[in-house]
Amino acid sequence: MKTPLYYLRIYLSIVTQYIKAKLQYRTDFFISTIGMIFTNIAGIFPVWIIFHNIPSLHGLSFNEMLFIYCFSLLALSPLQLFFDNIWSIWSHLLSGTFIKYYLKPMNVMFYYMSEVFDLKGLSQVAIGIGGLIYASNQLDVQWTLLNIVLLIVSLIGASLIMISLMILAASTGFWIMDPWNVISLVNRFRDFAKYPVSIFNDFFKFIFTFIIPIGCIAFYPSQLFLNPLQDNEMIVFFSPLIGIVLFIIANAVWNKGINSYSGTGS
Repeated sequence: MKTPLYYLRIYLSIVTQYIKAKLQYRTDFFISTIGMIFTNIAGIFPVWIIFHNIPSLHGLSFNEMLFIYCFSLLALSPLQLFFDNIWSIWSHLLSGTFIKYYLKPMNVMFYYMSEVFDLKGLSQVAIGIGGLIYASNQLDVQWTLLNIVLLIVSLIGASLIMISLMILAASTGFWIMDPWNVISLVNRFRDFAKYPVSIFNDFFKFIFTFIIPIGCIAFYPSQLFLNPLQDNEMIVFFSPLIGIVLFIIANAVWNKGINSYSGTGS
């Protein structure tokens, strides 16, 4: 049985080679990194413009919105860093090259996802941490040991939600000709995760809470720190569990797809 340490050594070896290859084209790397930095920062400007004209939005201040936005950046970073190869699965499935991932004595999902480590995602982490610290100071959020543990657990659960949704989207490629449109559609939901569910009407609030739980990526978990003394909804506390359950489902669907895939036949 392969141990976690075995997979860690393999992963570090693969990622090291990938980083070396990417840094051979440093201009492309730096330009794309700068582009991601500006993209993430630009997402704050619409919020700033809104609050420049109104004092609050559904009872939320600018700093509370900033906290939620930066929380989402951190929650979405693992998807960017470790699962970016999802975007290439359609080409591997269509060309038949995906079959090579069956030939190594290791987990297929691990092998496939480990081939890409998106360094640009580190800039997203930096912006998320910086913004979260700033908003926390403005809101006087007390980072006790308990709150730090809650933050880590919440971020892990939130990350698993979006990762699971993307894996489910990618897994459709084992049964349909081209999963690109499905992956692209699901990816668009990450934009909604950066804003509070409370701004939507009851229909979309229900959808984004119980059907496609993107509200559990940032809005609900952030309430643990923004409104700790209020009588929060139970969904606030169950967000990490939702991420775990959703990942188990996504992994099961992926494995079913793996077992049904037989290459292109050529």
